[in-house]
Amino acid sequence: MFPSNFNLTNLSELRLDGNHFYRRIPDCLSNCSFLTTLDVSNNKLFGGIPRWMGNMSSLKEIVMAKNNLEGPIPEEFCQLNLKLLDLSVNNISGNLPSCFSRLRSSQVHLSRNKLQGPLINAFRNNTFLVTLDLSHNHLTGNIPNWIGSLSQLSYLLLNNNHFEGEIPVQLCKLSHLRLISLSNNHLSGTIPPCHVAAVAQAPSSFSTEDPIEFTTKNISYSYKGRVLTYLSGIDISCNNLTGELPPQVKNIQNVRILNVSFNSLTGPILPTISELRQIESLDLSHNNFSGKIPSQLVGLNYLSFFSVAYNNLSGKTPERTAQFATFEESSYLGNPFLCGAPLPNNCSDGPSSSMPKASNDNGSIDMYIFYWFVIKDSIVTKRQTCVHNTSKTSLNTTRRAKLHHTGYV
Repeated sequence: MFPSNFNLTNLSELRLDGNHFYRRIPDCLSNCSFLTTLDVSNNKLFGGIPRWMGNMSSLKEIVMAKNNLEGPIPEEFCQLNLKLLDLSVNNISGNLPSCFSRLRSSQVHLSRNKLQGPLINAFRNNTFLVTLDLSHNHLTGNIPNWIGSLSQLSYLLLNNNHFEGEIPVQLCKLSHLRLISLSNNHLSGTIPPCHVAAVAQAPSSFSTEDPIEFTTKNISYSYKGRVLTYLSGIDISCNNLTGELPPQVKNIQNVRILNVSFNSLTGPILPTISELRQIESLDLSHNNFSGKIPSQLVGLNYLSFFSVAYNNLSGKTPERTAQFATFEESSYLGNPFLCGAPLPNNCSDGPSSSMPKASNDNGSIDMYIFYWFVIKDSIVTKRQTCVHNTSKTSLNTTRRAKLHHTGYV
């Protein structure tokens, strides 16, 4: 990586990202006592992270993403005054160091590793933390209540882990929160009513050059830079959540992405969702919502992805106007009591015209019951594949979004 006579002692920044270095992290870096930034991301580095890095007291930024590093995160990192720690997309394993509660980092990216165990007190007292990305690991236990004390947190990504229990109501306290993804876990209980009211209230002035991965319109995109000041979203899909959507959902006026799919949510689809004037992606599919689709939704002029597939909805589909003229049959599938374009069921012939008639003959099957079991069987199958399909999409179709100042996809 370096010539033997290369003098590194006075370096303040070292950026070697995007090369093909295939080796361990060289020990000669331990002599860089003035080094503030180390970026060796997107290489082929392997082996463990050296413990001597904890003695490099000037380090403020460590970026080692997209390598083949393995083993635990050294506890010696807790001795550093890091602002940025990015170890994402490696093979790092073990528990998060409990001493991370002493960190004052504003950005922590540890996604796509093999971290395990509960969060316990990691990051507990970090009131400087803006980005916390622990997605795609093997973390377990409850989402801790102290997460509500991270007063500057704007981007929280805990998706694709094994978290369980309820969504903590303490998330309501995070007034700067812009993006939250809790998808693909084992969370249960209801959606806290103030939880959704606390998300995405105002544009953020913070941006980062380190990418943040978030699923939009069923594709996992990688966002970075100024676009993060425009992006706001909630993804709690692929869990075991129950109950109804809280009425406070109407308060998240600036939200652009809302995904509650693959849960067991019930009740009606609230007409007040039509007050989310900025929303571009709305996924309510694979739940147990019932009743009619509110006609007011056609007023969502920025909506480019919409799905209520595989619920218990009935009545006529929304009028084929504005954005709703672009949605295909797949947006409504799995609701046999729905009728109207783009579905093949015609509403004009009466409410039962799209349904096979039930017979009273002995041995016959009530077709309403038949359709009910078809739907339920489909939902169960979809739930079983939810985690696997989402992971595959994230790995194979993640792409850098090319954005303008007025939009993001």
